[in-house]
Amino acid sequence: MNFPVNAICFDSSTALMRHHSTGITNNKGAGMYGLVNRAIEDLVVQAHGRDVWDKIKREAGVDVDVFVRMEAYPDEISYRLVAAASQVLDCPADQVLGDFGRFWTQYTGREGYGEILDAAGSTLWEFLFNLDELHSRVGLIYPDLRPPSFSCTEVTDDHLNLHYYSQREGLAPMVVGLLEGLSLMFDTPIKIERTLLKEEGADHDAFSITKYTRD
Repeated sequence: MNFPVNAICFDSSTALMRHHSTGITNNKGAGMYGLVNRAIEDLVVQAHGRDVWDKIKREAGVDVDVFVRMEAYPDEISYRLVAAASQVLDCPADQVLGDFGRFWTQYTGREGYGEILDAAGSTLWEFLFNLDELHSRVGLIYPDLRPPSFSCTEVTDDHLNLHYYSQREGLAPMVVGLLEGLSLMFDTPIKIERTLLKEEGADHDAFSITKYTRD
């Protein structure tokens, strides 16, 4: 499944950027795997071209020619790329994170993880219930993975609340994009509303998800 890639941009006012500005130090193996940074690269290159991606890396001071998908990189690298993209592209972070979330659903399937995704469920609701189990399976491949945790409450046939717990800040808009991508993957139209926001003092993020019928 192919998703349209919109113009990519970041906003330094978001929690994501504030997290970068505080400085992040991680031991080897405690950061994001190269697969994530490679996906960011692919998304930027598809939307804006190789020259823009190279400029973003230069602005970020990231001297990595090729991200190795099985190698863990400090989170700081990803946040520095975000900060540089904010300067180069001059647009809001929520949009790029949403685009990346939608892109991630097709990217992981294309990169050889389709069977793992298929095993997580045959419907959207089943898939959301099994997100933690999915991450456990991925953890067998990536032993230093620090995945988020999800839980579902107030579940009916047409509605559920999805709770999202993560050690990383500012990534809730990416979860919205992931949900939109999964909605397309399972051909299940949904409306998504953020009901708890960590940036407003909650201990986790939460989303109200409601199925609807297309006109």
